[in-house]
Amino acid sequence: MDELLDPEFREIGASGRLWSRSEIIASLVERSRASDEPIKASDMVGVLLAPGVVHLTYVSDDGGRRARRSSVWRRTDRGWRLYFHQGTLSSS
Repeated sequence: MDELLDPEFREIGASGRLWSRSEIIASLVERSRASDEPIKASDMVGVLLAPGVVHLTYVSDDGGRRARRSSVWRRTDRGWRLYFHQGTLSSS
């Protein structure tokens, strides 16, 4: 997670909660179990916003809990890192 998330990372979760980098890492570590089914992603589209900045959208399906997702990635000297993420629950 340390290499994936930008030091300035923020997330607005599907619940509407604002998460900091440290909060989301702690939550993911706590929830992670080897037996969990993988989350499915579909309808993935990436758009270059500026040199080194990409906006990625997709739909996630976590055991029937679907959400539209939006992420902003930026290229750093350490590679691509997730700068911002938002999820919105969806029935479609």
